[in-house]
Amino acid sequence: MALLKHSLLLQGRLRHAAAAASFTARRGAATSTEEYQRRNYAENASEYNTVMGSLVAQRRPYLLRDAYDDMMLDGVQPVRDTFHTLIVGTMKGSRLQDALYFRDQMKEMGLQPDVNIYNFLISTCGKCKNSDAAIMLLEEMKAHGVKLKGETYICLLNALAATGRTDQVYAIVSDMSAAGLGLNKYCYAGLITAFKNKTPTTEETMAKILDFVEQSKGWKYVERVSKDNAENVMMNVSEEELYNLPTAEYVNRRGGFVVKQFTVYHVAMHACAELRSKETLDVLLEMFNKDNRDGSTYDIFMVMQAMRCYLRCGDIDSAVKMFEEYTSSRVPAAELYVTLAEGAMIGYTPRGMQVAQETIEKMVSRNFFLNARLGTDLLLAAAGERTGGYTTANYVWDLLQSRNIIPSLPAVEAYYKGLKEREIPADDPRLLNVTRVLDNLNARFGPRRNIQ
Repeated sequence: MALLKHSLLLQGRLRHAAAAASFTARRGAATSTEEYQRRNYAENASEYNTVMGSLVAQRRPYLLRDAYDDMMLDGVQPVRDTFHTLIVGTMKGSRLQDALYFRDQMKEMGLQPDVNIYNFLISTCGKCKNSDAAIMLLEEMKAHGVKLKGETYICLLNALAATGRTDQVYAIVSDMSAAGLGLNKYCYAGLITAFKNKTPTTEETMAKILDFVEQSKGWKYVERVSKDNAENVMMNVSEEELYNLPTAEYVNRRGGFVVKQFTVYHVAMHACAELRSKETLDVLLEMFNKDNRDGSTYDIFMVMQAMRCYLRCGDIDSAVKMFEEYTSSRVPAAELYVTLAEGAMIGYTPRGMQVAQETIEKMVSRNFFLNARLGTDLLLAAAGERTGGYTTANYVWDLLQSRNIIPSLPAVEAYYKGLKEREIPADDPRLLNVTRVLDNLNARFGPRRNIQ
């Protein structure tokens, strides 16, 4: 527990350590043993592993290089588990350069990356939309005789899908067939993602997405032994996160947020929202209802994507209808309210702004409160309104202030600009408050950008 407590203070200490010029500077005569012990936060590989694991759990991957540098300055030899933690952390943070750096460091210390390390590296390529690096890692695995697992193929498929390289995706499918592996739901999800990301979008795109959903109904489970998932479970990496699926952020949420058996529908409906294809969405919903006559119904993620699709297509009424039908018989999530309110503000029509305002008020009346992320999303959307009384943006700001929540710098900047564009006295309390918050954020994160 002491180490976990220490890790919470790492940002300042790690930055100090990263600035150290050499081992001598850290151990110089001016620094007594007692002073060093007071400043130090880890002394051996086990303690460093605990600290790095804590940084990964806190989603602070930008500090992993600093922790590793401190480890080297302390003369502590990393072990294989150290690099597993470091590379998983960079994957979660989508930091490909750091991931490849740790891979190189691992090799320099005589530790050959295993298949699990390569899976995490390839997954990172997908998150960073770098298909060339994924292919490079595949060739590296072959050169070093690392045997590919079923998971490796799916990581490759989804990494290549992130850049819309359908030719390469089909090549991976062929390799899987040659290896005696069938396609599972995550493979079909990758195929759908590949066509979603392929440019330009054509009539074939939506037809292919529907075709893959239909094909997936007879999917086969990729050959796997029990130990295949052991590393992922130990490192708290879900399959959705490993394969970079849109549900990765929500898969561990309770209350029916994500029903894993609907993975292919999740990805297909997300594609409809991104590509603004209301017609394809309607076909998917019909297919789903036909496939689930046993009473299974949409989970929250599916409702979110359907609403996003309708709203991005300008069909506010259909989005409101789906929201009301779902919430009439089930406990909603705050994300549903935010999805409807944020999407309704697209185009800033009078009808849309009214729906947005009413939706946020309903959310508050049902004791759902905005957190920093959701509040930032809503404030950014509302702050873009160029006409009208700025009612929704002011309401969101006041809600966040009432709970002492500070949104992100871009959201505060956008809100500040919107206020300045209106005829507001310089000594207006709201403007003064926003200016103070903005100055504080700029002091922490950098100079004010493009503020008139």
